Amino acid sequence: MSRKPVQPELLRVDDLEVRLTRKRVKNLHLRVKPPDGHVEVSAPWGTSERFVREFVRGKRAWIEQRRAELADSPQARAAAATPEEVAAWRQAVEACVPPLVAAWGPIMGVRAGKLAYRNMTSRWGSCQPATGRICINVRLALYPPECLEYVVVHELCHLRERGHGPRFRALMDAYMPDWRQRRDKLR
Repeated sequence: MSRKPVQPELLRVDDLEVRLTRKRVKNLHLRVKPPDGHVEVSAPWGTSERFVREFVRGKRAWIEQRRAELADSPQARAAAATPEEVAAWRQAVEACVPPLVAAWGPIMGVRAGKLAYRNMTSRWGSCQPATGRICINVRLALYPPECLEYVVVHELCHLRERGHGPRFRALMDAYMPDWRQRRDKLR
């Protein structure tokens, strides 16, 4: 029997609010989601609320540890940033990106068009291959410099290959063999 997942129901577990979604899965899955550390549980259709509550209680220490990590994360700092902080990030990123583009462009045989900078919540950069315009997320100022370099190289690769398929990954491997490790620091 195929059932579609329903909207999450709110479940109170002691002093913790849990978003419970019942769907076609075999096991319970618990996640602590950024930026606010809310708790989500996916459960098989027939699972009782009592069982879910006990499961969450058993994971309470892990939930608190994960929430503490999130509270100190760049994502949390970005979500609570003042306009002055965002302006400082923009200034830092604007100072770093042009030299990176100037260094990597000739190596990769590409030429970027206009460079833009935005405070984005869901992506690190974007590229319009037709115009060469590259937009970089100012929140990259909160991460190690190698992450900004990774995003610049990633967007420059899009000037040669639009999608993220095998040819794109081969280009990234050729120009920046450790790109996956750099990307993982942004997750």
